[in-house]
Amino acid sequence: MIKLSHKIPVTPWRAKNTWDLRPRMILPLVLGLTMFGCGEGLLVVSHWGATPWTVFAQGIARHAHISLGWSTAAISCVVLLAWWPLRERPGIGTIANLIIIAYVLDITSATVPIPHDDWVKAGYMVGAVALIGVGSALYLTCGLGPGPRDGLMTSLHRRLGVSVVYVRLTLEVMVLVVGWLLGGTVGIGTAFFAGTIGFSIGASLNALDWCVRKWST
Repeated sequence: MIKLSHKIPVTPWRAKNTWDLRPRMILPLVLGLTMFGCGEGLLVVSHWGATPWTVFAQGIARHAHISLGWSTAAISCVVLLAWWPLRERPGIGTIANLIIIAYVLDITSATVPIPHDDWVKAGYMVGAVALIGVGSALYLTCGLGPGPRDGLMTSLHRRLGVSVVYVRLTLEVMVLVVGWLLGGTVGIGTAFFAGTIGFSIGASLNALDWCVRKWST
């Protein structure tokens, strides 16, 4: 059975504060965010539904009569405001999250061919969850500040003492339901992502923690 990590492990590339960017942190930060954006793009290209937060953005855009991009930006701003009472601190990683993920998502959705066979779509769907799980683990362990959504997850994890696995799962399901009720597009890929992303992140954090401990001995 695959073990899940229920906390963010300490790594050699972890920053002392969210603005303390060092050379050793650049690779895991950029690689992690790139994998995250690529995973988001694969799920969109599969045409089996988007991530729950994108479904939520679609619902908001439909009722507010704005574009999906503006809707996503507005949701990110609101989520960042929710950090204040939770005392979550932004950092360089927060800014990088907003820029790199959006850029890679656009490239992936524009260049990766749209699959016609269901088995290829299923591969995209599973690959998306795996990439986002590993990517999240890499950039979160940098300690340079999480993205808006992951910051909400990690702050609730610390405040409530609840596993990051279950916090992420709860958040994804909540925004999925609200987005669907608002008219966002939901597919099998959306449901699969919402139900597995928390476990993907937990498994990736555990694997990363094992690798760090293995290399340090």
